Amino acid sequence: MKIINKDLDSNGPGSVKMVPEEADDLWLAYNLISKGDKVLSGTVRKVLREAASGGRDAERVKLKLEIKVEAVEYDKEGSVLRIRGKNMVENEHVQIGAFHTLELELHRPFVLRKAVWDTMALDVLHQASDPSASADLAVVMMQEGLAQIFLIGKSVTVARSRIETSIPRKHGPAIAGYDKALNKFFENVAQAFLKHIDFQVVRCVVIASPGFTRDQFHRHLMLEAERKAFRAIIENKSRIILVHTTSGYKHSLREVLDAPNVMNMIKDTKAAQEVRALKDFYNMLSNDAYRACYGPKHVEVAHERMAVQTLLITDELFRNSDVATRRKYVDLVDSVKDSGGTAHIFSVMHASGEQLAQITGIAAILRFPLPDLDDIEM
Repeated sequence: MKIINKDLDSNGPGSVKMVPEEADDLWLAYNLISKGDKVLSGTVRKVLREAASGGRDAERVKLKLEIKVEAVEYDKEGSVLRIRGKNMVENEHVQIGAFHTLELELHRPFVLRKAVWDTMALDVLHQASDPSASADLAVVMMQEGLAQIFLIGKSVTVARSRIETSIPRKHGPAIAGYDKALNKFFENVAQAFLKHIDFQVVRCVVIASPGFTRDQFHRHLMLEAERKAFRAIIENKSRIILVHTTSGYKHSLREVLDAPNVMNMIKDTKAAQEVRALKDFYNMLSNDAYRACYGPKHVEVAHERMAVQTLLITDELFRNSDVATRRKYVDLVDSVKDSGGTAHIFSVMHASGEQLAQITGIAAILRFPLPDLDDIEM
């Protein structure tokens, strides 16, 4: 996210002008913009004009509107943020108080005004403007006949390509067509690899599969790179890592992020820190269950007793339209940090965030055991 200028006070009012430059930025904007905020951006509005014939013609007019936010919708596939609300500034085409939907897109600047920039909003803004916070990881998940390419950013996991090819069985009369079909499949995956993976952006590329599919594809890719002089692949072959997974489907991304050789490549990124924290939580839950808890009530009680060492929480909980609920979670994060603990805010658009969301979206590793938490209803 490119921050053009900002004029704000911590826990006070202010505005920021910014330009989303990648898909992650729109997701971060989605987490920044809340009901009651004001957003100023260029837009297109269809207006009716009197025609010379006496009828009315529809014309699309470019204009700038500032709306008071009522609802925000994020379209991951289209990389668009839709913001619906009431117009706050009079102009010749849109009355004050009229509803309008602004579409925030990549490379289109907008201004966000808030009555209160709380610590959570300021953290998201800092993360948005910090290029080093990105994981920049590409993953080719595959099994025979199926491959998917995912780009894992600091907040969003985006599926960039899906390749499916019918592969005949390796035994019996169909064996003659097996090698040909597999080779064609690898060619298609290699083309998608070249199209969607930019080594100037990603830190490393993981090729993951059950069985030996990843090894076969890796050999194919290296031979093609040498034969066709694909410099980007040849010069960055040390950044291509092979990982075993139980399947070629998206849910196995968790196994990729758990792999030690992958973690070493992205160890200083936000994504890696979150994966480590989640792994530590599950280890604690298995080995010393009284020093781990999840669910809002259990975590709140643990914090009241000053027991929370590490807080894990999803960004989804901060998007609550109820201001008091958002405030409660913001205060919890601040309070854990003030008491010497650490807080990790997971994106639910990320593989690790999805996993945390399945257990209520909030969990904690504790400084000391609290066996009586089990007696408290969730």
